[in-house]
Amino acid sequence: MAERATHRDRLRALEFEAFVAGAGGRLLHTATLLTGEPSQPPGAYVRAEALLRAALARTYADWDRLHGGDPYDRARRELALRFAREARRHQRPRGGPLDRLTPIERLVLVLRMYEEVGEEQTAALLGLPADRVRAVCARAVAALRTGGAGRGPAGAGRGGGTGQAPAPRGRVAP
Repeated sequence: MAERATHRDRLRALEFEAFVAGAGGRLLHTATLLTGEPSQPPGAYVRAEALLRAALARTYADWDRLHGGDPYDRARRELALRFAREARRHQRPRGGPLDRLTPIERLVLVLRMYEEVGEEQTAALLGLPADRVRAVCARAVAALRTGGAGRGPAGAGRGGGTGQAPAPRGRVAP
């Protein structure tokens, strides 16, 4: 009996290692985008690595409960939820292209545009209405297109007295 459990544990570990070998790089890039840490030089993204480690630890703990589900979706979900819970720690500017965005804008934009998660799925994942996800995504895209006009380096404030009209809030195509 103990031999069978050991074999099952080894098999589980091998499956998880294969998953991390295949998806770890993309998940680390997602975590780096979320935390806003620079990806260069290597080792500069300590918070992104910590966020990913915590998400992968939870994914591994739930590995047996996936029952044929997609482990990448589970890891991405855990990554997004952990970032959302810890977002106040990730507000300092780091010099990346997404710095002008608030943490929620960064999270929605990364999920929708980089990870290509559907609007409804993103809304369900974050516990927000779909129209709110659509508006946040449109606002984030507009801020990136306009260079974040009127926003400080920490992503605070909208408008800021620059004399520019606010960006349109239309639907953003997936």
